[in-house]
This record gives sequence, structure tokens and C-alpha cells, in this order.
Amino acid sequence: MAPAVDYSLYLVTDSTPAILGERDLVEVVEAALEGGVTLVQYRDKISDTALLVSTARKLHLVTRKHNVPLLINDRVDVALAVECEGVHVGQDDLDLPSVRKLLGHNAIIGVTVSTVEEAQLACKGGADYLGIGTMFATATKTNTKDIIGTAGTKEILRAIAEDGKNVRTISIGGINASTVQRVLYQSSDSKKKLDGVAVVSAIMAAKDPARAAAEIMNLIKTPPPFAAASLANTAKKGDPRSLVGLVPAIIKVVTEKNPLSHNMTNLVVQNFAANVALAVGGSPIMSNYGEEAADLCKLGGSLVINMGTVTAEGLRNYVQALKAYNQEGAPVVFDPVGAGATAVRRLAVKTLLAAGYFDVIKGNEGEIRTVFGSVIQQKGVDSGASTLSDTEKAALVRDLAARERNVVVMTGATDFVSDGLRTFAVSNGHGLLGRITGSGCVLGTIISLTLAVSREDKLLAALAGLLHYEIAAEIAATREDVKGPGTFVPALIDELYNIHESTSQGDWKWLERARVGVVGL
Repeated sequence: MAPAVDYSLYLVTDSTPAILGERDLVEVVEAALEGGVTLVQYRDKISDTALLVSTARKLHLVTRKHNVPLLINDRVDVALAVECEGVHVGQDDLDLPSVRKLLGHNAIIGVTVSTVEEAQLACKGGADYLGIGTMFATATKTNTKDIIGTAGTKEILRAIAEDGKNVRTISIGGINASTVQRVLYQSSDSKKKLDGVAVVSAIMAAKDPARAAAEIMNLIKTPPPFAAASLANTAKKGDPRSLVGLVPAIIKVVTEKNPLSHNMTNLVVQNFAANVALAVGGSPIMSNYGEEAADLCKLGGSLVINMGTVTAEGLRNYVQALKAYNQEGAPVVFDPVGAGATAVRRLAVKTLLAAGYFDVIKGNEGEIRTVFGSVIQQKGVDSGASTLSDTEKAALVRDLAARERNVVVMTGATDFVSDGLRTFAVSNGHGLLGRITGSGCVLGTIISLTLAVSREDKLLAALAGLLHYEIAAEIAATREDVKGPGTFVPALIDELYNIHESTSQGDWKWLERARVGVVGL
């Protein structure tokens, strides 16, 4: 049995000139160890055996001084020659039973896996740890089979929770200071969590490897800023009545704080969204330029990324803004408009999910199914004919929220909202919402405002925004001056304002219309 090992910050070396430059490999590794690296893997696919052994011996002297294990990538012969602590092998390297036979039971043996089947086989074969990946695209590995992301990593962790309960796990591939917290937060399953991350260029290519390692280690030990408030709240309400009772307080805080709603949205709905934000007490800004996000994210508001218009430049701006808001810990709402309509939009969804964390994902049935990974052909921004029962819709929303560790809202005749643990059906709204352009888009704007003032319970924030909007629509649709979609829009804005005003003055009668129920799954 291999000794206990701290897998928190696992350094994989890279000796290529593009990464190492003219620096000495051993000196870089020693600096990284001083910064807090807990495990080192010597990886060199080019050098001849004599040089590998010579370098590995030098590295082993340094790692032993810091009481940190040294593993060799692939080359069992080199590991034997230098008598280091173990090896890491890939799927195309020497098989695990043979490696164990050569190195013995006390050696640390890790295996690269990218599928559930590979992970289960490695666990049964006696691997000490799994290197799960590739997390993100990376230039350091050119033979990767697939990019599995946080969703694929979580699937593997869940699958080995029992048979691999004693097998340690790390994530590898493109991980750096800007992604490490999200990787650990979103990948971990309730039954099995990651034990650490493997880092290559973020440390090896850093001008100050010790400082880079220390920064990443500090991030590993700290909850991500976008989840800190929610994680600290361990007393979230679970029954509909209690949650609905908290809605007025959130709407009042929106009025008092006048939070920013930064909308990166399509031209069709910009004016509508801005007017809605103003009506409910928010402060809207319509800016699709990613450079501005670095300043806007610090103003205490939220970001809405509305995928109504998809271009390569727009996608780059979305990613830039998403990363800025994630780093600041400011909430982000994702509206994957028409996600299933074209291959371009489906790819855009994958790109955005890989680029950052969304606190709330809001869409219709077709859009949510596309985000989950189903291939759905939408005609346009509309959901199309529903093919799921209410129970199936609720399960989909719950499963996507659990996978992404966020809140998911699916709109429709009945709306469903879940954070992966609590799932509710909301039966408010009116059919005229489906007859106007941008009705779903402006819901995202309202949710961004409630989210800005209720970060400790994101499901409650989404529910507050949803009820405010849907009940306003019900009231507007029954007004005598509303004759159809054309007169419905101004009436809707009026009723959103009226609810905002009456709630601020302590009149919550409108909330008696709320129809919220728990979905038992």
C-alpha cells in the first residue's frame, strides 16, 4: 500500500523551450516546492534514457528535501533507476498490473482516465490515484482523446464513489489560477470530491514559480468568490410557503440598493430589457463590449449573457465578461437563446460553459435540453412542441443544476426551478408572454437584479424574480386596456412597476397569486 500523499497541488513538469525557456528545470521545481507544491511528476517525452535518469536523480534530491513524492511519467525503468516514489501511466503506456508487479505494493501509481470505463478499470486494478481529464484544451498534451470538462469529471467521480472510495483523484488539463476554484467547485460530486489538481504551465512557465504555486495553493484552500455567500448559508428554506414569504424582502432590497444589471444582449430586446430593469428598481446598462466588464463587475450588480445574436466577436466578449464577473464573485445569468437552432449555437453553449461559471441558467425546454447535452432542433428562439412530461422537465432541471452546481430555471406553461437539491414548479404567468418578443430575455434581466441582492440563496433570488414577472404578466393580461400582444407589453411594464412600488410600501397582496409547489423526484 502506497503511503499517504497530499494531492492538493500536483506539479507536472514541462521541459520544452516554449514553457521552460533557458531556465534550469530543477531550480524551477524547487521554487515551486517552496511555494507549496505537494507532489511532482517528471514528464519528458523527448530526452534519451541517460538524460532522463540524470535529471530525475537531481529532482529526487530536491523533492526529498521537501518531503514531497516524485513520480515519473510513463518510464518505469527510470523510476526504478532513481528509486523514486512511483510513476504515472497513460492509457497507451504499460498496463497497470505489470507496473505494480515491477514497482511493488508501496509504489504510488497513477493512471490517466477520461471515461467512466477507464476509471472503473483503474480502480479495480489497484491504482492509487486517477488523473482525470482533460479538463480544458491544452497545448501540453496533443494526444488527448477528449475534453471532458467539469461535467465529465463529475460523472467519473460519481461512478467510482463506491469501488474507488479509497482511490484519490486529481483533475488535469489547462488548470491555472483563473480556473482552479471553479474546477474544484463544479467537478466535485456529493459522494466523491476531487483531492487536488495537476498544474503544468501555470507554474512551469511562471516568472516566479514559487509565487505562482503559493497563489494557486491559496485558491485551492479558499471557496470561489461566486459561491462563498451561498456556501456560508446553511439554513436555506425548503418549503414553498417559507420561500414565498421571503420574496417581498428581496424586492424591497432591489428598490433600496438599485443594483446594476449589465446586459450583454441582442439588439431586439435591449430597449425592452432596459425599461423592465428600471420598472423593477434596477439600474440597467446595455454593453456588449467585454473590456468594460472589468470595471462594471465591481459595482455590486450582475451580468446577463443573452445569446440572442451569436458571432465570433460576440462570443469572445461574452467570455471576457464572464471571467471578470467570476473573478469578482459577481453573479452571472446565462440565457442560451435558441441554443438548439444551429450547430453554431450549440458550439457557443459548450464554449461558454467551459469558459466560466453561471449562477443561473434560464431557458425554455429546448434551450435547457441543449445545455444539458441533448441534441434538440429548435426552429428559432421558441422552444417548439414539448416532448417531456412535467416530471421529466423537473428532473432535467434538477439534474442540470446538480451537474453545474447552480440554479436552473425552465420556462413554459409551468415553470421549473431547481438548485439540484430543491426543485419547485411555478404555475403563474400568462399565454401572452409567448406572443411577444423578448419575454424570456427580460426575465433574465429581472433575475439578475434579485440575484445581485440575494447571493446567499440563489434559488430564492430566481424564484423572487420569476414570481415578480409572472404575476405582473397575469395582472397585465386581465386589464381592460389590453387587447392583445401590442397593448400587453406596456401594461406588463406598468404592472412590474406597480408590484415594485406596492411591495416597497408594505403591500404584498399581489403575492397571494403565487402558485409554487415542491416537485417530489
